[in-house]
Amino acid sequence: MTPTIEPEEHKALRSAVATLGKRHGRNYNREDLWTEAGKLGYLGVNLPEEYGGGGGGITELSIVLEELGAAGCPLLMLVVSPAICGTVIARFGTDAQKREWLPPLAEGTRTMAFGITEPDAGSNSHRITTTARKDGPDWLLTGRKVFISGVDIADATLIVGRTEDARTGRLKPCLFIVPRDAPGFTRRPIDMELNAAEKQFELVLDDVRLPADALVGDEDAGLLQLFAGLNPERIMTAAFAIGMGRYALAQAIAYARDRTVWNTPIGAHQAIAHPLAQAHIDLELARLMMQKAAHLYDAGDDVGAGEAANMAKYAAGEACVKAVDQAVHTLGGNGLTREFGLASLITAARVARIAPVSREMILNYVSHQTLGLPKSY
Repeated sequence: MTPTIEPEEHKALRSAVATLGKRHGRNYNREDLWTEAGKLGYLGVNLPEEYGGGGGGITELSIVLEELGAAGCPLLMLVVSPAICGTVIARFGTDAQKREWLPPLAEGTRTMAFGITEPDAGSNSHRITTTARKDGPDWLLTGRKVFISGVDIADATLIVGRTEDARTGRLKPCLFIVPRDAPGFTRRPIDMELNAAEKQFELVLDDVRLPADALVGDEDAGLLQLFAGLNPERIMTAAFAIGMGRYALAQAIAYARDRTVWNTPIGAHQAIAHPLAQAHIDLELARLMMQKAAHLYDAGDDVGAGEAANMAKYAAGEACVKAVDQAVHTLGGNGLTREFGLASLITAARVARIAPVSREMILNYVSHQTLGLPKSY
C-alpha cells in the first residue's frame, strides 16, 4: 500500500527545501542554488549513504525538485544527474564506478547528462542507431543524439547505445559513460525559444574510443538497466511539473485575493475561483500518482512503477499546463509581465507534456500494457 500520510521526515524535508527555494526565488542563479543544495545534502538524497548520499529514494528526491519548483527555482538537472545517472550507477555500476561518480554526484561537485533521444528514434530504444562495437579491449561509439540537457555543464554523459548480441546478432541497448572531453565527442547548442537555465544540445559521436570500464552494468542486461533510469526520469518530470504548477497557482491565488474591482476581490467571483480550485485538485491528484510511482520504484517493483510513473508524468503534465494557463488568465495583462514570472512558464509547462515521452506514447503504453488492447504501432 502507498502511504496516504507523509511521514514526519518527509514533511521536514519539504519545509527545509521550501525555505531554500524561497531564499533564492524566481530570479535564482542555477549554479549558486545547485552548489548550496549539494552542500545541504539535497542533491543526493536518493543515493546510498556509503557513497555520500542520503540513503533515501526517488520519493525523497522528487520532494526536493517539487519544492524547489514551487518556489520558482526548479533544477532540471535533478531529473538527470542524481535521478537517472546516479540511480543507474548505484544499481548496476561497478564498485570503481560507484566510488568515482556517486560521491561527487551527491555533493553536486560533478554532474552527468543523459543521452538517449535521437533524430529518427526519439526515445524508442528499439530504433536507436548509436552503436558500440568492440575494438580490442575498448569500445567505439558512433551516432547522434538530440535535445540532451545540460551537456555543457556536465562532466560526462551517460549515453544509450546499442551493441550486437553475439548469440542472436540483434542489437540491444547498453549504457556508456562518455567524458565531456573525449576525442570525437562534440556538441552543438540547439537554438530554443524555451528560456531555461539548462541548455539543449545535439551530440555527435564519431568513433569515440572508450575503455572497457566505461560500460555501466552487464552488457546483456539491456532494457532492465535502461528502464532503471527511465522510470525515475518520468517520476522526476512529474515532480518538475507539479512544482511549476504550484508556483503558478500560488501567484494566481495571491493576485485573486488582492486584486479588487468594484470593491470586491476578483477571487470572490466563481469564474475566477472555480478554475483555480480545479487546478489545485488536478495538481494534488497528480501528486498522489507521483507518490505512488515513487513508492513502487523505491520498493523495487519496476513493473508496477513503470505503469504508475507514466501515469504520473501524464497527469502532472496536463495539470501543470492547465494551472499555468489559468494563472496567466487570472492576472490578465500582468500575467505576461516579467514582474510575476508567469509568461516564461507558458512555454516551460509544455515541456512536461512533450518530454521525456509524449502524452500520446503514454496513452499507447496504458492502452496496450494496462488495458490489454491491441498494439497500434
